[in-house]
Amino acid sequence: MAFWDFFQKERTIAKPGFNRWLVPPAALAIHLCIGMAYGFSVFWLPLSKAIGVQEAVACPENMSFVAKIFTTTCDWPISMLGWMYTLFFVFLGSSAAIWGGWLEHAGPRKAGVVSALCWCGGLVISALGVYLHQIWLLWLGSGVIGGIGLGLGYISPVSTLIKWFPDRRGMATGMAIMGFGGGAMIGAPLANRLMSTFASSSSVGVWQAFLMLAGIYFIFMVGGALAYRIPPSGWQPAGWAPAAGSTNRMITLKHVHLSKILKIPQFWLIWGVLCLNVTAGIGIIGMASPLLQEVFGGKLIGIQLGFNELSVDQIGQIAIIGASFTGLLSLFNIAGRILWASLSDFIGRKATYAAFFIFGILLYALTPTFGSTGSLALFVGAFCIIVSMYGGSFATIPAYLADMFGTQMVGAIHGRLLTAWSTAGVLGPVLVNYIREYQLANGVSRANAYDTTLYILAGLLVLGLLLNMMIKPVADEHFMTDEELTEEKVVASDRSVAEGFSKSNQSIGKSSGSPLIVVILAWLAVGIPLAIGFGYTLQQAVLLFG
Repeated sequence: MAFWDFFQKERTIAKPGFNRWLVPPAALAIHLCIGMAYGFSVFWLPLSKAIGVQEAVACPENMSFVAKIFTTTCDWPISMLGWMYTLFFVFLGSSAAIWGGWLEHAGPRKAGVVSALCWCGGLVISALGVYLHQIWLLWLGSGVIGGIGLGLGYISPVSTLIKWFPDRRGMATGMAIMGFGGGAMIGAPLANRLMSTFASSSSVGVWQAFLMLAGIYFIFMVGGALAYRIPPSGWQPAGWAPAAGSTNRMITLKHVHLSKILKIPQFWLIWGVLCLNVTAGIGIIGMASPLLQEVFGGKLIGIQLGFNELSVDQIGQIAIIGASFTGLLSLFNIAGRILWASLSDFIGRKATYAAFFIFGILLYALTPTFGSTGSLALFVGAFCIIVSMYGGSFATIPAYLADMFGTQMVGAIHGRLLTAWSTAGVLGPVLVNYIREYQLANGVSRANAYDTTLYILAGLLVLGLLLNMMIKPVADEHFMTDEELTEEKVVASDRSVAEGFSKSNQSIGKSSGSPLIVVILAWLAVGIPLAIGFGYTLQQAVLLFG
């Protein structure tokens, strides 16, 4: 019992002298690990020849789908492996929605440890699935159990960071959620290195790589979870007071209970805003590499030939450039998360989302023209900005929720909102892929097959802009009364400043309990891997204009 008590929320309340800048690297440690979900495609090709090793062993044409799930005699097609990617984001959104309320009461430390057990345990189960050649174990392990770990890990720091940084809500959540976008930058090259190390004449090295990643990620995630601290109720940074922001009617000082959130129109408007913005972005990200190759064709390597006119060697050359394009977009995805979220602290969340939609509408509408005129720099630049806003929307939305509904249960409310991401994760790729196939089937050239899709996505953003314009301050009737808030704080094991927590000891730079060297080491622990991944991705992206 004493061991489990260590993970109780009340044990994570910060002592006087704690430096709040230790919390963002703790959140990053978890997000950089679970962010590998974006990079899981590096396993598809090796897993598609797990039995044949050198060449895939094809299943008989008459083998049923169910038989392929349990077969040990032929390799899995990539289409079956890709279901794991869908499961990731379906269970991320659903688990965040289901257990978000539990997280607010249990605290970020317990949620972070459970996330580590699910994500890393899922990798271990997946390793067993590869070893036994049972794809259903991969779906169950990484897809379902790992997806639950994704959801809990993703929302675990949101409420905590917003309470530690009431003066910079956007920047704080942007720093953490930046890690989710950057996880693939670190994890994908590491996974490739591990698979190369363990590959042999009888193994593609995937199950061994899964086990190694599980061990590495477990250390980082548990370390991050144990480092979480929460401020006592009523704490505020030295020199800052909430009254300074109370003149902005879009920032409330009150709090909405989770049980009422689904009855509030503003929640569904924000849900629609996020869903439409992500639908447009995620559909393009999933098709970024083939889109560039099919639109520009031989122009990418200096020859005036369409995609269908290229030789096998030439297609291989532009495929490398397409991969570089994907890497460049990942950099802007990450940068957008911190830059746009930080900007929202100054111009407001509603204005930031208005910028996403206005710029997005213009860029989606102009991109077909950039492609038809052969303007590679403008085409690439447009998509870099679009993807930065895609990342920025994820990082800005927790602060938007805190502004509108208060901070008491913002983590749980954020969990409910992430069902918009799960919805967009289905709508976006389906929209882009099916319209492309329809266009090609009706004789449209590959270079123009995406034009209609881009115009439709621009139309979706027009709808998103209208929804964002409709968002108004929440009516007083939806907020908790003082008595209800006090009761919720008791249930959530919150402690107040009046119970012995000194505001003055919390000022940055005057902390006696958290030496500067500890803060520096914490940031180096997450900063060095992130810098290595950033450098590697930038090196690959340079090939685009090389």
